Amino acid sequence: MSIENAARLVPMMFRAQIVDRCQLQRIPNPRENRESDILPWAREWTQEVYPELPITHGEVREEKYQINWRMISNSGVDDTIIRPVIGARGWPYYPGSGMKGVFRRACTKDQSDRYCGEKKSKNDYEPGILRFHGGYPIDDSWQDRLVDIAHPQQSKQVGVEGRGSAFAMISLYQPTLRFGISSTIDLDQAEWDEIWKIWDKAIKKGIGGRISSGYGQTNTRSETPLIYRCQLKGQGQAARLLDGTGEFRPNIFRAALRGHALRIFGGLTDAISAQRLVGELFGSIERGGLEGLLSLNFIEREVILGTFAEGRRYEQPTYAATGEVNWHVTKELEQEHRLALKKLVTGLTHFSMIFGGFGKSWRRADHRLFFEDYYSDNNKPLIGCHWQWADDLTLQEDRLWHLYKLEQIQPRIDKFRQAALTWMELQGSQPKTSSGWRESWHPDRVQVWGRTAEDKDHSIAIDWLHGSYCNPSTIKGSQLTGKMGTVGRIWHRMYPVIALGKNEANPQQPIVRRRNQFIELFTIFPDIGIPQSQPFLKFLKEEQNDFTKVWGH
Repeated sequence: MSIENAARLVPMMFRAQIVDRCQLQRIPNPRENRESDILPWAREWTQEVYPELPITHGEVREEKYQINWRMISNSGVDDTIIRPVIGARGWPYYPGSGMKGVFRRACTKDQSDRYCGEKKSKNDYEPGILRFHGGYPIDDSWQDRLVDIAHPQQSKQVGVEGRGSAFAMISLYQPTLRFGISSTIDLDQAEWDEIWKIWDKAIKKGIGGRISSGYGQTNTRSETPLIYRCQLKGQGQAARLLDGTGEFRPNIFRAALRGHALRIFGGLTDAISAQRLVGELFGSIERGGLEGLLSLNFIEREVILGTFAEGRRYEQPTYAATGEVNWHVTKELEQEHRLALKKLVTGLTHFSMIFGGFGKSWRRADHRLFFEDYYSDNNKPLIGCHWQWADDLTLQEDRLWHLYKLEQIQPRIDKFRQAALTWMELQGSQPKTSSGWRESWHPDRVQVWGRTAEDKDHSIAIDWLHGSYCNPSTIKGSQLTGKMGTVGRIWHRMYPVIALGKNEANPQQPIVRRRNQFIELFTIFPDIGIPQSQPFLKFLKEEQNDFTKVWGH
């Protein structure tokens, strides 16, 4: 047997992380027509795991907690891949050291000294009375959907210089974990109740890595300070994992707000300042890593996964999701900063809702709702998404931010930019020449056109994206509209209209109602280097198409 063939008999877990041996993080280009190394690595691992759950011995108290999406706990064993610690019997394991650290942060000073240990002098510590045994899954369902994927998009989406390659990692999907704690001395039940109350508070803040993106959180509200909350529901294209499985990923909300923060700050200041501001808000991997000021927690109410065009060329997983989006702050803030941050996050959320949505294909309205004829031949790709406010409480609390009629577009945009400007100034940044990114939000770089559609069947612009808007001209498949692998310069949105009604009981708080109308918005980032830009803008301005320019020069 040749050395090369012998090397292939070695399990992936024990191979060197080099080309032609095992590169777990790397996702092959589809043209390579081969499986990513991480898939056989995961299969080999789970095939050898003992079927019996690891057993805790001794006087260990245990409690179970459900993670609402995914959890990352990096072992640090392979420097090219994020993967969990593998504990007894081959089962993934959340280490006791990590558990102790999370627990300590939820303690008072006296609790921390008693339970976790007290520093007596420079080199002398007195151990605490508790021992943290970590957490194991309660069954083998952790083996499903192990292979996770991260796909940074800001270089494509916004036009920021940088790489946008996808990479693979291992995380546990919605595991229920059994955590163990023991004590070196006998404790009464009342004190054990207090200990588990502390752990309950600790785990609500999240465990493991990427907490600010929605990983490692339970299906309850975090006890960290809440800055903004809203109820949303939407439908669109689900993310497709490496094994072809579809998944609704709550980090789409963080990705949307981060991207729009770059766009708005990029229209107010230079690129370096804009990226610094966004990194401080959402976290950054620059200069050794920076924890963001904002943390996302999504509480799922209902998620229905489906399949579009099953068995055909354009088969695609889909979602219909409803849930509560919560944004928390990770640090204490002065009142002025807290109020400014609340306005900024509220504004970014409404900006996302007014101009697009969340997740894949957010730049287009969902064609299944507004362009049903597009799918008449059953051989078209799924395009777009549709999001709306899910409850009356969100509508009532945010009534000063909602869009009620077309004439409010300009003041709303100005309000979003002012919220960003106020936050900038509080962080010591002054307005400067805009960043020059493709989608930086500045009136010299973007135009917003709009009209009111009486119902979902009265979209005008959606047809222009797929055919001639003014015979014999077309923008279909051009740099203006984009195509597969190319980000275009047009956003199209059908925003559900909301109305204010009189409240006889309390005239100061009008009643917010939903209407059947939609505000149709066409957002364009024109460029004189794109041949279709000027003719199309001329068409919008001169033809009787019902659209009015509501923002931009």
